[in-house]
Amino acid sequence: MAAAARLTTVYLALGANLGDRAGAIGQAIDLLAACGVAVRARSPLYETEAVTPDPQPRYLNAVVRAETTRAPAALLAHCLDIERKLGRRRPVGRLHAPREIDIDILLYGGEVIDDPPSLVVPHPRLHARPFVRIPLSDVATAGLRHPITGEPLDRAAPDPSVRRRDGA
Repeated sequence: MAAAARLTTVYLALGANLGDRAGAIGQAIDLLAACGVAVRARSPLYETEAVTPDPQPRYLNAVVRAETTRAPAALLAHCLDIERKLGRRRPVGRLHAPREIDIDILLYGGEVIDDPPSLVVPHPRLHARPFVRIPLSDVATAGLRHPITGEPLDRAAPDPSVRRRDGA
């Protein structure tokens, strides 16, 4: 008899700054759910300026809390597939290019995964990004902590650069 797959709570950040930003985030969440990533909570949408060296359109950002039986590498592959399906292109030499959708694995249970450049969890810039920390705190389970630093992730300080988009 095969062992049952382990259900793991994951947190995923979604962002878009091209096209129908809210629509792309919604479609990405639907596509996650369609392949067995059960979305349990979705943050409101937040609008922020692009954090890039070149001028770009504003981003919409959100975070979801989900459960999955997918292994970390399989989850990443699925996220990248969704990005491709929704039109994401990765121009060579432009790490911070505008994007139709971006999906990042912030946390995978309490695991620490260090397999650069493809997969590093917790997300290495999680601490420094209010546009991720604020929506993460909206969907975090009570007492959620960063698996390396122990920092509480179920609350975040307000930041004037992160504006909630009501009704979006």
